[in-house]
Amino acid sequence: MRKNHMIAPRRFLPSISALLAFEAVARLGSATAAAQELSLTQSAISRQLKALEEQLDVVLILRKGRQLALTQAGQAYVPQVRDILNRLAQASVSLRTNPHGGTLNLAILPAFGMHWLAPRLRGFAEAHPEVTVNLSTRLKPFAISDSPFDAAIHFGHEDWPGVRYLPLMPETVVPVCAPDMIAAPLTQAADMLAHPLLHLETRPRGWARWLAALGVTADPPSGMVFDQFSTMAQAAIHGLGVALLPTFFAQPYLRDGQLMLASAQSTQSIGSYFLVWPADRDEGAALVSFRSWLAGQAQTSE
Repeated sequence: MRKNHMIAPRRFLPSISALLAFEAVARLGSATAAAQELSLTQSAISRQLKALEEQLDVVLILRKGRQLALTQAGQAYVPQVRDILNRLAQASVSLRTNPHGGTLNLAILPAFGMHWLAPRLRGFAEAHPEVTVNLSTRLKPFAISDSPFDAAIHFGHEDWPGVRYLPLMPETVVPVCAPDMIAAPLTQAADMLAHPLLHLETRPRGWARWLAALGVTADPPSGMVFDQFSTMAQAAIHGLGVALLPTFFAQPYLRDGQLMLASAQSTQSIGSYFLVWPADRDEGAALVSFRSWLAGQAQTSE
């Protein structure tokens, strides 16, 4: 856990009023318009801008008659100010709507989030009504320490910089296709090479590894490439090829007959699922509760 550090010196922390005035002027282009939006006088806006520039010792705004334009420094500063104000507002709204609990902002992978996590979240909500979970989709690792996310779902290996890991489960995959594409599941893995294969961007060697695990060293044929399992599954349903899908994702399609097993053989894929969270942040109560619950869910699903 990170040590407690004092917030930056006061001289680097402008007032909220000054930042709101600066953001409004930057967006609207005039002190008059900013004053109307913020229900202040034009002179009050000018005083806030002057105080901000004096505190930072940087010129942020150029005054050209009645028009105001950002300096290069102002242009670099305003998106950061806007982001901070938005995050502060979101935190305040979350506190107001859930004053006795906490909020967990979680970045999820689409297939895992929709087909494995979402069906189980009701159990967490019932066990921890004090925690609100917000979900957003992210396909690849990102700078989580500089993001509004408390945690994320990661697929692959322990190769995400600056995070801690909770292993969830390996990804086991099965080849599936439309029921009218083949008469029966293939008994020889090598026979898969005679059919069009569908590929996923984030698993470029998925088919090669599946075949190699079954003793087939030939390179799989190239084919259509997709960025998400959901679109690849739809392509398979419409007879465009054989898709390699995680078992938890394939099961609903197999159950309702939209897809069938193209092979009776399944193998462990090229990575595992993890919950990750920033290593340099203090862990909030919401994250601790969610991590403990998720670990139990992963154990029972094995």
